[in-house]
Amino acid sequence: MTLYIGVDFHPHQQTVAWCDTETGETKTVDLAHNLEDIRSFYASLPGPAIVGIEASVKAVWFENMLFETNHKLLVGNPVLIRKRATSRHKNDRRDAELILTLLLRDEFPAIWRRPPESSQVLEILRLRRNLVRQRTQVYNRLQCLAHNAGLPKGRMKASVFQNVIRSLDMDETDSMQRMHLFRLLENFNEQIAELEIWLRKKAEPEAKVQLLLTQKGVGYLTALAMVHTIGDVTRFTRGPKQITSFVGLDSLEASSAGKTRFGRVSKAGSSLLRFQLGQAANIAARSDMKLKSFFKRLAKKKPKGVAKTAIARKLLVKLSIMLRDNITADEFDRRGTHSLAMLEKPGGLK
Repeated sequence: MTLYIGVDFHPHQQTVAWCDTETGETKTVDLAHNLEDIRSFYASLPGPAIVGIEASVKAVWFENMLFETNHKLLVGNPVLIRKRATSRHKNDRRDAELILTLLLRDEFPAIWRRPPESSQVLEILRLRRNLVRQRTQVYNRLQCLAHNAGLPKGRMKASVFQNVIRSLDMDETDSMQRMHLFRLLENFNEQIAELEIWLRKKAEPEAKVQLLLTQKGVGYLTALAMVHTIGDVTRFTRGPKQITSFVGLDSLEASSAGKTRFGRVSKAGSSLLRFQLGQAANIAARSDMKLKSFFKRLAKKKPKGVAKTAIARKLLVKLSIMLRDNITADEFDRRGTHSLAMLEKPGGLK
C-alpha cells in the first residue's frame, strides 16, 4: 500500500500529516528544518511514499532529499487546494491534513514542473537581467554627472563618451562618485559577460533554441527563455490561446450587460519571458516585414505601448507554433493566411 504524506511546508519548518495504514488514524508532527533530523524522519518512513506540498515556496533541498530517500514529490496549486477546504479555519495542521486528504482521494491538483536543468537556465537569465538593470542605474548616474558638468547628452555605452567623462574636472565629491561608478560599471560588465558565455554554451547544442533563432528579432536569450519557460508545447491542449494565458500576455476581460470589453494584459505568467519577448518585439517590428506592417497599422490608432505588447503576443504565438510543428520562421510564413489567422485572438489585442 502506498504511503501518502501531506506537508504544509514553510522556509524554516514543516507540518507533516500521514495516515496510519493499520488503524486508519491520521498523525501529524511539526518538524524544524534541521537537515539531519528531516533526513532521518523521511528515511524511517516505508517507501516509496508520495509527498504533497503547495507551490508556495521553493524547496530545492527538500526535493533533493526526497529523491535520495526514494520518495516522490508532488507540488499542488495552492488556490485549488484551498478551494477544497471544508472549513474556513486555517492552520498548519489543517493544511497538512487537507493535502493528505486530497492525495488519498486522488484529487490533488498537481501542477506541471520544469526539469532542474530548465530551472537552472532561467535562474541565470534572471540574474543577468538583474545585473543589467543595476548596470543601467550606473549608466544613468554617470549621465547625471555629465549633465552637471555641462556635457550634452551622449551614449553612455560608447567608450569615447566615457573617456570624456573621465577627463572632466570635477570637485572632490563628484570625482569620488565618478571613480566608484566606473568601478561598478567594470564589475557589472565582467559579471554579465561571464553569464552570457555560460548561456551561449547552453544555447548552442539545443535544437529548439536554434530553431527559434530563425525568427528575426529573436536572440539566444529570448530563445532560451522561451524554450525553458514553456517546456513541452504539446501539453497545451488549447494551443496559442492557452500559451498566451500561461505567459500572461492574454487580455483581461471586463464584459457586462452584453458589452464586450478587453483591457490590459493579465501579467499572470513569467515576467522574465514577457520582458524578453518585449525586447525581441522591438527588433522584430523593424526587421520582420509582416510584423512591421502590423505594428504600423496598430500604432496609428493605439498607443505604441499597446502596439508593442501586441507584437510580443504575436511573436509568442508564432514561436510556440514553430516549436509545436518543428518548423522554421520561413516555413511558418510560407503557410500563408492560415498561419496568420492563428495569430489573431478573438477579442484580444489587434
